[in-house]
Amino acid sequence: MDQAENLRNVIKARNIKSVENTKVITITSGKGGVGKSNMAVNLAVCFSRMGKRVIILDADFGLANVEVMFGTIPNYNLSDVIFKGKSIRDIITEGPMGIGFISGGSGVVGLNNLNREQITFLVHNLTLLNDLCDILIIDTGAGVSDQVLEFVLASPEVVLVSTPEPSSLTDSYSLMKAMYKNSKYMEDGTNVHLVANKVTSESEGKAVYTKMLSVVQKFLGGKLDYLGYVPYDGFLEKAVRNQKVVSIEYPQSKAAKSFENLALKLLQKDEMTHYKWGVLHIFNALLKDRA
Repeated sequence: MDQAENLRNVIKARNIKSVENTKVITITSGKGGVGKSNMAVNLAVCFSRMGKRVIILDADFGLANVEVMFGTIPNYNLSDVIFKGKSIRDIITEGPMGIGFISGGSGVVGLNNLNREQITFLVHNLTLLNDLCDILIIDTGAGVSDQVLEFVLASPEVVLVSTPEPSSLTDSYSLMKAMYKNSKYMEDGTNVHLVANKVTSESEGKAVYTKMLSVVQKFLGGKLDYLGYVPYDGFLEKAVRNQKVVSIEYPQSKAAKSFENLALKLLQKDEMTHYKWGVLHIFNALLKDRA
């Protein structure tokens, strides 16, 4: 019996419903330095202002951008739940505006070696997230790694961050290509939304999307949604230099207003779509084929 089947049996035995309350949004990018983590924390701030309870899972294990921008260092990470018996409540660090933050640490890598008792304990804790947050934001690593792909393929909502730079567009396409070519990809199950970051105008943002959509349709026969853009903004650059969140430090700035518009669009999509994939689906998918 593989790990995924073990998890499914645990979920069935505990009579856990397949439709979960928590909305999962994965933020990713084809390369580093395009503003992926900045997107995650600013969307979290905007959702919080809209009355949503938000938790960020930092799955970018090579960097610690989220904790740096939040100005907080977590005492525990996901591996403490899996291997040390900590509750998911114990490892959530509180950031600004009551936003929760979970450090992935080596926890996801450790999913390889779980026994049934550990899976049962993990499932119990993951179900608590449905009571602890309305939105779970997953900040992946950058690039086309197996780890990034696993999160993207398991997520119902993916926000792909790209800039107008040719290298960023090329790397974003490479990520889309790897996703479409993967046997686990289900087109009807994953919605990919492009955000054009660091653009000079609305028209440049739409041009970034048009270029990406063109190659995705031509070479992959795929689809891509345009969520919107974030303009280049001196206030955003200042906030990043000071390791702050622009939506908190400069809420009236153009960048902050753009993040607010993106968050509103993501919530509006809830009214049109009934999501069946939640927190447990993410980890079910991550465990698949890991025996």
